[in-house]
Amino acid sequence: MPKLIHLMIRVADLDRSIGFYQSAFGMTESHRLDFNDFTLVYLREPESGHEIELTLNKGTDTPYTHGSGYGHVAFAVDGIEAFRDKLLALGLQPGDLKSLSIGDQPAARFFFITDPDGYKIEVLSREGHYV
Repeated sequence: MPKLIHLMIRVADLDRSIGFYQSAFGMTESHRLDFNDFTLVYLREPESGHEIELTLNKGTDTPYTHGSGYGHVAFAVDGIEAFRDKLLALGLQPGDLKSLSIGDQPAARFFFITDPDGYKIEVLSREGHYV
């Protein structure tokens, strides 16, 4: 059976991006590969083991565009209100907490935050489908 191992995003500043994912989501660097033209840094989420591969293309000064194809990556958390408060205390800027329902049935509670390179991250309450 195939196993999802990582999602890759291109970043402009490795230290800034690593700091964001470490402080916001508790991700830790699992390994780093440094080549002449680019560096790959893998940040592991400790519960699932999934990784985000941060790619720094050396000598690139033009900001990356995300186009219309990229949507977001998502994390599920316990205690979404407290988690959002933690992000605020870290000086980050999470969006407002929102809820979706289908009829009178709750479907999701969530907010979005944007990483230093403009990638959208959805943070969902760990309940229902998102356990």
